[in-house]
Amino acid sequence: MASPVDTRVREILATYTGDGVDVAHLLCDRHPTEAVALTFVDADRSIRQVTFGELAESSKRVAAVLAARGVGQGSRVATLMGKSPELLAVVVGIWRLGAVYAPLFTAFAEAAVSSRLVDADVTVVIADEDQAHKVPDGTWELVVNTAEASDGSLAALTQAVSAGDVAGQTSVAVGGDGPLVHMFTSGTTGKPKGVVHPVRYAAGWQSYLEFGLGVDAESVFWCGADPGWAYGLYTAIVAPLAAGITTTLTRGGFSPQATWAVLDELRVTDYAAAPTVYRGLLTSSDAAPEGLSLKRLSSAGEPLTPEVNEWAQQVLGLQVHDHYGQTELGMPIGYPHHRLLERPIVAGAMGVSLPGWQMTVLRTDTDVAADFGEVGQLAVDVTASDFMTFTAYAGNAEATAKRFRGDGRYFLTGDIATIDSDGVIRFSSRDDDVILMAGYRIGPFDVESVLLTHPAVAECAVIAAPDRVRGEVVEAFVVLASNWTVDEATTESELQQWVKTHYAAHAYPRQVHLVPTLPKTPSGKIQRAELRKQRREQTTEGSPS
Repeated sequence: MASPVDTRVREILATYTGDGVDVAHLLCDRHPTEAVALTFVDADRSIRQVTFGELAESSKRVAAVLAARGVGQGSRVATLMGKSPELLAVVVGIWRLGAVYAPLFTAFAEAAVSSRLVDADVTVVIADEDQAHKVPDGTWELVVNTAEASDGSLAALTQAVSAGDVAGQTSVAVGGDGPLVHMFTSGTTGKPKGVVHPVRYAAGWQSYLEFGLGVDAESVFWCGADPGWAYGLYTAIVAPLAAGITTTLTRGGFSPQATWAVLDELRVTDYAAAPTVYRGLLTSSDAAPEGLSLKRLSSAGEPLTPEVNEWAQQVLGLQVHDHYGQTELGMPIGYPHHRLLERPIVAGAMGVSLPGWQMTVLRTDTDVAADFGEVGQLAVDVTASDFMTFTAYAGNAEATAKRFRGDGRYFLTGDIATIDSDGVIRFSSRDDDVILMAGYRIGPFDVESVLLTHPAVAECAVIAAPDRVRGEVVEAFVVLASNWTVDEATTESELQQWVKTHYAAHAYPRQVHLVPTLPKTPSGKIQRAELRKQRREQTTEGSPS
């Protein structure tokens, strides 16, 4: 007999399966018109709520604007927009036409914008007025979201969505296998690769919202991630809209003061954000308000280092549940919040296979499962993962072939990990980040986790640096806490001893570099590859290794 969780997984899958699947109906039109789809908090903390009925009307007007520009089923439409009610109207409007959404992150420079527009074959770009200068001339048409039209045209998107006749506007059913989103991997180790998500891909995210995040109809839900990336798009927009649950978007970037204020004023019960956000709250001088309504905290984007939960337990009386995903997959691993699936959190572990997924660890260069506790390649068992939809990178057969093994049974995530007899998975490193020192395999995450428990360390990155004797050695790049008095020799020695004492004698960093900042991708992931490159260049130039 199927468990309630398995039964619910099949129900979600069925909703997204078949030729008649209509995205605008799933995300908007099937919900009560008076129900609130969005709570939007502006920069001045004024609040605007948008109902599903209002979203239906505004998205139909966006669809009319796009249809007038030749957009139809299969067309690629990109946005370069910040979090706003207009963004939701645009995204749903794109899907009303059966078109494919290509999100762009507002921190991208012109070169990054241009390459993605070309590679996705975008026909129309919708950009906020302050972002439009980054959209170069090309084969696409630019539609600008401005408060007022300077030339009387529909370039003023805000004006367009607030007026006009939408009586004849219908939505297009593209089916569960129809393309939904054309986006790109974050590109930390090379050129970003295109991934086209089918509509069925969204089923895994609705399941994640329900089981991984534990969000339900009683929740006040806020995902702080930016919708320019997969996690923010699907967790903050697609999944809650599909479930008919109010989502929260806030104008602007992260600040501890604003985050605490929104959590307090909206009485947020369920909050999801990147580990860097929690570390920002941890190190900030702004204290948590009394009487917060928080019930569940979740994290994704990078491994969650243990000091975050030490702080969260002490300050908030809660633990942050780590969750793991990829642009290609969705969210297959984590510590679930759902009452039927909750289990004790193990510090430094990222969780278990979530419903609809079966994860495993393979031995290097084989299709054989690693022993419990043995370091190997983290992989998806495709044959046992109902939510797996990824089949290929767009136009990149070579990159695709590197990811599949065992005649397509296994998808390699590119991460190194271990799994125990209880199914708990521990992240070790990206495949390219693992450090091989004198026969030892050292995962930088383990060393970073220990360093971050030292009061001197605000941020850090651990890499492999060239060494004539050992081949590679551990080196650390450290951003010091603002209240730490700098004495480079003492600090380096103290941090080295800290790792020896609290982790392992052989894994201490042979050099500790004190730096003002760490190189990061626009989504906030640390670029260890860039640090390795810098050290290789220094070694080549004759600097000591």
